[in-house]
Amino acid sequence: MLSKIVLNSVIMYALLILFMRLMGKRQLGQLEPSELVVTILISEVASAPMADPDRPLSCGIVPVFVLFALELAMSLIMARSVRLRTLLAGKPSLLIVHGRIDQRQMRKNRFTPDELAEALRSQGALDLNQVQYAILETDGQLNVIMDPADRPVTAGQMGLSAEDTGYPMIVINDGRVMGENLKLLGLDTRWLEKQLRARDMSSAKDVYLMTVDTAGGIFLSPKER
Repeated sequence: MLSKIVLNSVIMYALLILFMRLMGKRQLGQLEPSELVVTILISEVASAPMADPDRPLSCGIVPVFVLFALELAMSLIMARSVRLRTLLAGKPSLLIVHGRIDQRQMRKNRFTPDELAEALRSQGALDLNQVQYAILETDGQLNVIMDPADRPVTAGQMGLSAEDTGYPMIVINDGRVMGENLKLLGLDTRWLEKQLRARDMSSAKDVYLMTVDTAGGIFLSPKER
């Protein structure tokens, strides 16, 4: 009986990981109401054959597959129909407009002043007078747009040319060489070995993290001994 429970658990775990990967990263990072409902239902259904070895594994697999198919179908329909998406997922709400809190929208979204202040602090907005807009997105995240005078000045606005720092990619991860990332950067292991020797590293196993950006910048953190 114990072995069957373990086997059912392993199968359902692998199946759920596969389904969540197929659902895409947007669903994993930003659950909307319909996606949250499906996630809760899948967790409930999938736990049944893991807890009860007498229940057929199909009692968990079939409902999970049906829910997954329904979610994919709903996502496709919502992508094509703005009206249906608004009905099921709602639409963004303006909680602050030109420094004025819209109390009606606050009550409608059951957003308290404490929650608003906390969300603003998390985005570095300490003075509400400097906030031009605060938008509550459909996934519950608050996006803040500061007044033009309080936004960070960019190099382009100052008429300066900014150096391209490139995009960093991990080439060594806890002693393991990321060969695919090296290829994407147009580099090889010989180049990597040369860089390690120049930094008194005998091999990649001595490195905890090493990144190389597309502009040639290198960051290296050796392993602690």
